[in-house]
Amino acid sequence: MCFKFDIGSLSIVMTLLLCFLLLSLAPKLEAELATVEHAPNPDGSISFLVIGDWGRRGLYNQSQVALQMGRIGEEMDINFVVSTGDNIYDNGMKNIDDPAFQLSFSNIYTSPSLQKPWYLVLGNHDYRGDVEAQLSPILRSMDSRWICMRSFIVDAEIAELFFVDTTPFVDAYFLNPQDQTYDWSGVSPRESYLQTILTELEMGLRESRAKWKIVVGHHAIKSASIHGNTKELESLLLPILEANKVDLYMNGHDHCLQQISTSQSPIQFLTSGGGSKAWRGYYNWTTPEDMKFFYDGQGFMSVKITRSDMSVVFYDVSGNILHKWDTSKMLDTDFYFPL
Repeated sequence: MCFKFDIGSLSIVMTLLLCFLLLSLAPKLEAELATVEHAPNPDGSISFLVIGDWGRRGLYNQSQVALQMGRIGEEMDINFVVSTGDNIYDNGMKNIDDPAFQLSFSNIYTSPSLQKPWYLVLGNHDYRGDVEAQLSPILRSMDSRWICMRSFIVDAEIAELFFVDTTPFVDAYFLNPQDQTYDWSGVSPRESYLQTILTELEMGLRESRAKWKIVVGHHAIKSASIHGNTKELESLLLPILEANKVDLYMNGHDHCLQQISTSQSPIQFLTSGGGSKAWRGYYNWTTPEDMKFFYDGQGFMSVKITRSDMSVVFYDVSGNILHKWDTSKMLDTDFYFPL
């Protein structure tokens, strides 16, 4: 038996093969967030500091806060530092050679205990400069501590930290930039970019087997300070966090320290944005029972996590403890019932 192919049939077959090849090379619809593995301590615990809104070349008490971070970091023997964004003021980095990187980061956080990885997200001020400069691996070659990506995961086994690029969520930066110029390279088309973040975050949270889940962004979901709640994050991000049993949402943006815990959500909303310029003299919160702590000044936060416990501490610019919060979870072995 023989088969005959005419030119038209051959053309169809070649077209189908080409389509198949192109589809096989196309990116998957459900891409995964980049993940950085960070080994915990031998006992499984981790501890870290959280600082936001800091990069001012040592001014506005940035250097004093850094000094106290070094002291507390040594006492706790921290594993890493988390930055909640606005890493370089006022308008991010001009380019990869901008001296602001050295003057606001490498030359300021010099304590031995702070020579650990720094995991950083971008803030709105970072987007006013050359975003790709802060994301460039060249910075890490200049200072190996610097690990900055748009959205990513730090997997420390006992806990996973999900870093989210929140600036593109805020409508005002697009609709009413107020004479500011933002670098949206890598973000456009915006709707697709945001949907990708939400899809990847939801998938990462759903698949996580970590005992503790923490989400880090620059903008607050809930805040009593001058910027207030970020409505776009309340509507788009918060439902995903609640559905996936996130323990903490940590942010900067407002230059203060605060903890908000509402009866409507199991998540603790923590702000650490006092890395330098602060004292805005603004407070607006209508349900005082939800405001567990508020400090309109400079400082930072520490977090210590074990298999069963978490402890959060807020410090002022002098390293004084302002507020503590502790919580516990049952160990997996607590559910074991011998026959």
